[in-house]
Amino acid sequence: MQLCDLRIYPLKSAAGISRESGFVERWGLAGDRRWAVIGEDGDNLWLGEFPRMITVAARNLDGGGLALSAPGMPDLTVPPAAGPSVPVGFTGLDRAVAADPRADEWFTRLLGRTARLVWLDDPRRRSIDPAHGGLPGEVVSFAWDAPLLLASLASLRLLDEWIAKEAAERGEEPPGPLAMARFRPSAVFDGAEPYAEDGWREVRIGEVEFRVSELCDRCAVTTIDPASAVKGKEPLRTLARHRKWDGKTWFGIRIVPRDTGTIRVGDPVVPLA
Repeated sequence: MQLCDLRIYPLKSAAGISRESGFVERWGLAGDRRWAVIGEDGDNLWLGEFPRMITVAARNLDGGGLALSAPGMPDLTVPPAAGPSVPVGFTGLDRAVAADPRADEWFTRLLGRTARLVWLDDPRRRSIDPAHGGLPGEVVSFAWDAPLLLASLASLRLLDEWIAKEAAERGEEPPGPLAMARFRPSAVFDGAEPYAEDGWREVRIGEVEFRVSELCDRCAVTTIDPASAVKGKEPLRTLARHRKWDGKTWFGIRIVPRDTGTIRVGDPVVPLA
């Protein structure tokens, strides 16, 4: 088994960026999800509720700023966040740093409601929720429930087969393969049996070891086509038939670094337990 893709998401809920390598910090890949968009109440304006977020391309800039672009919007360069500390509604985190007001105006126009861009100055301030497998001392960025999400190409291929078969049974034209981007993984590997990752408890990628904190339950974000920002029924409709238990559907595993270091596309992926 080997790593075949690495992705960071500089802005939570925006499009991802594939990388050949990445440095694993205690809270996730360097440069991953340190920025987020919140509403007036401080809660995250997430992709499942605002599909247009997937059209945003966000790129980290040297020195700490952020470059933003989206269809129908002017490009914007956001300087390093230096505003006041403002309340946010993330589990395990009560405040973040406000970004330049021009970014607030940009996202308010994009989403059609009052929005604010914030930056997580120190991810060590946010603990992983124990309800999602977090242990004392484990920390996370603006990512949902774990520093990294690991997904399997073999598992996706089998899901595509299930979707095509069930479409044919309904007399529908089978859709094309799903983009892995729907699942918003941090790391993608190939070479295992489908869903073998369900049984892993520890895994090494290259020279970095990780603890599996939990399987990943899937939400409406997976039904958004990353190319068009249009919502559909898949893959949740098919996952609900094949991968549903405890009232949820499952795809991928959430992993927590045991140490730090660089991982690269092509690195071996080795289950340890």
